[in-house]
Amino acid sequence: MTFDINSIYRNVKCQDLTPWVDVLIIGSGLSGLFAALKQPRDFKVALITKRELSDSETVFAQGGISCVTKATDSFKLHAEDTLKTGCGLANKKIVDIVVGEAPARLRELEEYGVKFNKAPGGYDLHLEGGHSRRRIVHAEDHTGKAIEDALLRCLRRRKNIKIYENHMAVNLIIRGASCWGAYVLDEETLRIKAFKSRATLLATGGAGKSYLYTSNPDVSTGDGVAMAYRAGCRILNMEFMQFHPTCLFHPEAKSFLISEAVRGEGGRLFTKSGRRFMKDYHPMKELAPRDIVARAIDDVLKKTGDDFVYLDISYRGAAFVGKKFPYLSSSVEKYGFDMGQQPLPVVPAAHYMCGGVATDSMAATDIKNLFAAGETACTGLHGANRLASNSLAEAMVFSSRAAGSLIKCARRKKKIPEIPIWKTYGARPSDEAVVISQNWDEIRRFMWNYVGIVRSTKRLIRARNRIKNMLEEIDEYYWNFLVTRDLIELRNIAQVAEITIKSALSRRESRGTHFMIDFPAPPKAKFKRDTVVKKLRGKASVL
Repeated sequence: MTFDINSIYRNVKCQDLTPWVDVLIIGSGLSGLFAALKQPRDFKVALITKRELSDSETVFAQGGISCVTKATDSFKLHAEDTLKTGCGLANKKIVDIVVGEAPARLRELEEYGVKFNKAPGGYDLHLEGGHSRRRIVHAEDHTGKAIEDALLRCLRRRKNIKIYENHMAVNLIIRGASCWGAYVLDEETLRIKAFKSRATLLATGGAGKSYLYTSNPDVSTGDGVAMAYRAGCRILNMEFMQFHPTCLFHPEAKSFLISEAVRGEGGRLFTKSGRRFMKDYHPMKELAPRDIVARAIDDVLKKTGDDFVYLDISYRGAAFVGKKFPYLSSSVEKYGFDMGQQPLPVVPAAHYMCGGVATDSMAATDIKNLFAAGETACTGLHGANRLASNSLAEAMVFSSRAAGSLIKCARRKKKIPEIPIWKTYGARPSDEAVVISQNWDEIRRFMWNYVGIVRSTKRLIRARNRIKNMLEEIDEYYWNFLVTRDLIELRNIAQVAEITIKSALSRRESRGTHFMIDFPAPPKAKFKRDTVVKKLRGKASVL
């Protein structure tokens, strides 16, 4: 049974009915932009983003795109590395699709104007944790920004694509078992617009802001997952939140990631007292998969009582560091560090959501006319842990596949049904903004402490009890006051937290990024493949 969120229409100033479009794309990162640019020029396309176009997770992707480009590498080796890192849960069919199609999609990005670093004989390739070969194609050390900038230049030349900045999706429009667009808050007018569409793509990124410490930007509040959940989609494997081992430890360095490529080029991890410790945790030392490195740092910090560890690549020399990491070097200088001369203080932080909205090999969700791509979706590529730089590869491959699905869906020319008005029913402006900030802070703190790098059943039960009470409070608040972006985001991170906690409690084993001290090793018997959370008759259930 599908839960129809549109059975209730409240707490908006008034509805501004926007004309229908063929395709609605929610999100302006690589997945959203790539899918938009692949739409036919005779289509009406609306692309909405809750802040400015360039405010996306893609911009923060420093490392690059994992892609087979050399004869010394192979699809087989890339697939094996992905499956190994996924700890038995990665879907081999999906892995083969991404690995096999990545080179063609990479060439398309170049046709759109992305300039990747070259070396004699081809691309200049980085090595990152979990990879058996150098295969990370990059644009200096700010690949995501190079991709975003190039795609935005192309997008702005497309007259059939209308861009709506500072527009935040509130809920999907569900009639029967089909999606017909989304209700969207225009932050300038504080009015809700009903974006009616024949095909809709969720490309809203991840949910790192549900944790206290994260490498993600402020926009990463799990909006796509929360909306799909409320609409009745299955949400898969949300217990697998990947924690990046190395974020800069500095009071002013909000969400500043130190790329995996630094360790790939020889960066070493030391305790504050100067002991190199990764040899105690894995034979690959600093090049072990991210979940192992993150847990190792977490263990060291708990044993020593220190606030951070050091990441040092200065022994390679200032000239090498400056040439390999120009963006990182100049960026950390703002905080008083010289990468070429001294080690950097680092800590782990929530980084990448390996789970998400369940999709098939063509990016379709459980609901007709609704598709998802990028970090919002769970394709099955990552399994229990993402191989470094596979995220951009997945995003370009599956947004391309989603583009084809959107075209096919919109071409059917099905009549868009009447869309009901979402009324306020006496909702009023809030005079208690402190309620939102208090709840936001509390959720992120207990998610970090109870649902973080190392978990236990006892901690997860505490988190479940907390989130149950908070959801009731947020729900009461939500239906009595006019919505704002802050309130919508609070509601979304609370629901993502609920799903993550339920998923974590249902997996009674340690696997990949999900480590339980009660169950420190994977079972020898057959293991649970997917954890599935779905909203049934208004309540969350683990299936």
